[in-house]
Amino acid sequence: MRKVTTLLSTLALATTLAAQTLPQTERQYLSGHGCDDMVEWDFFCTDGRNSGKWTKIGVPSCWELQGFGTYQYGITFYGKAFPEGIADEKGMYKYEFEVPEKFRGQQVNLVFEASMTDTEVKVNGRKVGSKHQGAFYRFSYNVTDFLKYGKKNLLEVTVSKESENASVNLAERRADYWNFGGIFRPVFLEVKPAINLRHIAIDAQMDGSFRANCYTNLSNDGMSIRAQILDNKGKKLTETTVPVKAGGDWTSLQLKVSDPALWTAETPNLYKAQFSLLDKDGKVLHNETETFGFRTIEVRESDGLYVNGVRIMVRGVNRHSFRPESGRTLSKAKNIEDVLLMKDMNMNSVRLSHYPADPEFLEACDSLGLYVMDELGGWHGKYDTPTGVRLIKGMIERDVNHPSIIWWSNGNEKGWNTELDGEFHKYDPQKRPVIHPQGNFSGFETMHYRSYGESQNYMRLPEIFMPTEFLHGLYDGGHGAGLYDYWEMMRKHPRCIGGFLWVLADEGVKRVDMDGFIDNQGNFGADGIVGPHHEKEGSFYTIKQLWSPVQIMNTSVDKQFDGKFSVENRYDYLNLNTCRFLWKQVKFPTATDASNTTAQVLKQGEVQGSDVAAHSAGVLDIKTTILPDADALFLTAIDRYGHELWRWTFPVNKLNQANEVLSPLSNKVTSTETENELTVKAKNHTFIFSKKDGQLKGVSVNNRKISFANGPRFIGARRADRSLDQFYNHDDEKAKEKDRTYSEFPDAAVFTKLDVKEDGGNLIVTANYKLGNLDKAQWTINPSGEAVLDYTYNFSGVVDLMGICFDYPEDQVISKRWLGAGPYRVWQNRIHGTQYDVWENDYNDPIPGETFTYPEFKGYFGSVSWMNIRTKEGTISLTNETPDAYIGVYQPRDGRDRLLYTLPESGISVLNVIPPVRNKVNSTDLCGPSSQPKWVNGPQSGRIIFRFME
Repeated sequence: MRKVTTLLSTLALATTLAAQTLPQTERQYLSGHGCDDMVEWDFFCTDGRNSGKWTKIGVPSCWELQGFGTYQYGITFYGKAFPEGIADEKGMYKYEFEVPEKFRGQQVNLVFEASMTDTEVKVNGRKVGSKHQGAFYRFSYNVTDFLKYGKKNLLEVTVSKESENASVNLAERRADYWNFGGIFRPVFLEVKPAINLRHIAIDAQMDGSFRANCYTNLSNDGMSIRAQILDNKGKKLTETTVPVKAGGDWTSLQLKVSDPALWTAETPNLYKAQFSLLDKDGKVLHNETETFGFRTIEVRESDGLYVNGVRIMVRGVNRHSFRPESGRTLSKAKNIEDVLLMKDMNMNSVRLSHYPADPEFLEACDSLGLYVMDELGGWHGKYDTPTGVRLIKGMIERDVNHPSIIWWSNGNEKGWNTELDGEFHKYDPQKRPVIHPQGNFSGFETMHYRSYGESQNYMRLPEIFMPTEFLHGLYDGGHGAGLYDYWEMMRKHPRCIGGFLWVLADEGVKRVDMDGFIDNQGNFGADGIVGPHHEKEGSFYTIKQLWSPVQIMNTSVDKQFDGKFSVENRYDYLNLNTCRFLWKQVKFPTATDASNTTAQVLKQGEVQGSDVAAHSAGVLDIKTTILPDADALFLTAIDRYGHELWRWTFPVNKLNQANEVLSPLSNKVTSTETENELTVKAKNHTFIFSKKDGQLKGVSVNNRKISFANGPRFIGARRADRSLDQFYNHDDEKAKEKDRTYSEFPDAAVFTKLDVKEDGGNLIVTANYKLGNLDKAQWTINPSGEAVLDYTYNFSGVVDLMGICFDYPEDQVISKRWLGAGPYRVWQNRIHGTQYDVWENDYNDPIPGETFTYPEFKGYFGSVSWMNIRTKEGTISLTNETPDAYIGVYQPRDGRDRLLYTLPESGISVLNVIPPVRNKVNSTDLCGPSSQPKWVNGPQSGRIIFRFME
């Protein structure tokens, strides 16, 4: 028995060793794998910085980011193939490497994942092939006969930043993005047996049918190909062996898997297919493994895109391969980081604008779940046909087996060479749809940047509407602003399947020649939902909330809440019971509670989601009732992968603190008057009111001045290009120049008198006005020095901003802390994405497109119960009892070019109307119902409680 056991062990060991020594494809990297592990090569730059001398450079890299050559933004030379003054430096590379003796007798390919742009290659002084043209594509040379095995070899590469081919320059180099030069993706030796599997193209359908076209570099009599399909645990599910066609270079084989786990963006189930090329005796000549997913893509005319028989909604974004310090050179970690960032916003799709991405990015999309539009380069300009034919073949042969790829894209915005449309399916057995972004082709209308109304009209056309770019971001405009209106329209329309926002991240490059300044080329590159280092702007969270596949439909919760929520399951595939829900009942600190800075959790729990199918509505019961002292209920949805979809916050007690303010105290409120001023003293507080205009002119605490003054004043403004009836003002010849600026309505109010009276120990100071907008400002000052402002103003007409305001010197402000929606500011058309809670941030004043501190300190804040503004002089505390009012903290800052808005100075304000924000392409009128100005008529009243503290 012992001998049998030993024999079995020996056989098992032999089998294991045989498996380990199967002739697999090997890689020997000559460069680093990405920007995180570059390998130094010798380098000579012909022009620009650090040119004219041999030195060192890290590979892969964009040479501008390594201190060489000239930074250049493509659109500067738009439409010109060979313009004067363009940066056209060349980079010459040298690298010595050893090739092991074991590679002798095998096929060795020298592979470049991408190089910008024209690339000439020599090995050991000999030219290995023709010049490559096209910056974003894998290319390779068979260098088997050029190498010295067991010895050192010399690789010489010359890369031209500009192409000799006019069409390459027009397609790639004259676009609205940075032009770089260099070997910017990895370089490696690909080593295969002399007779090998050159390429494999898979078509795996939802019914489990599997077909693969297997291409060999040579075909000998009696050869065959064995294919095995393995699940994610390595278990073999099925197998077949087919003979290689005599005299042919490819063989097709078919298999069937019963009841496969399907691939979708929600269920990224992956399998492996192992292919073995066998000689006539059954010996394995070459072994290759491909990762794939079972899924079926179907375009139903005038209906939608179906994946596995389910009509999907595209929640997508355009994405550049980019980082400020490394340009287009990324790493596996950074590619995964991008995918996770999109998934965090509850996106399910990405368009590779405007070139194929790193293979590692596609691998992350496969495994984490994103639908991908893989794009041939072309930005208004297009490749000539011979160049395009070659590049399409390389792109699809590299990417064809990624289940995440749903569409192929032939260029961008008329950068389509229509002679190339038929090339894609030559290499894709799945026959995925081919798109013309911004065009109408293959059943898809993809027009860019249509207004809300125009988008509605496009949906009346027979084609499927899927804008490949919409809501063009810029600074704090676009993306989240208007998305609610667009998304509600898009998801409800039978011919719309969603679209792709422009764009994921600011393309701001770190200028090593400008002390590290992040250069967005003015407003050209500042289009991102996030900053260049993925700093999250407010729109990030707006998108996350609106695109959550789980939507709680309740808008409020009261003390009688029974634990049941109305819920919509907007997943395309998953049941709501795949999610879990965490809930907390909390109590918030008050404005005067300095000891507690966060919400106190009173009770919490967790429930599994209800049985609600995808595309259905139902009820979620969290099985709790509201505690008597709870101020709010938090509800968080967590998906099956542990990702937080969104947290909803429902206030149940708005913390009415007026009674707290008016509590009787032993101190007495006194007042004195001069010809021009009324001075009120309460405890250690002093208030000064003007007898000329009725406004509060100053406050002091313990004789220390707090420069809160000149209010309340009415403030009202409209977009400057409007007539007084909201519409574009045709009577103003310069109206079109003013749609990014705002004009104030002057207040003609006449101050009449200042009344002073005592009431139950409080002093009431009332400023009365007539014939204008401000009617009355009544201050009730109690003995503790707290002041309640009751105000009334009136306005009738169309308005974009309206309320009352005070002055306070901005340079004295340190921080603010508040209970309300946050931590990001809101706009009228971007209310979503905030959460009611206690928030705090320090003063900041970033310049959009140049500095990237978020959340911004300044702007308009919604649902504020109280806000404490800490200054160098003391603290200004506001408790808001004005229904539906916003607290304004100065005015949002636009970029230096003022392309979005120029808003009036509003200091510290309480506003009933706040402005919407435009995007780069469309003014606010064109962004949907939530972006329209308000028609108001008659009086508006409010109450604010002020506390001034040292």
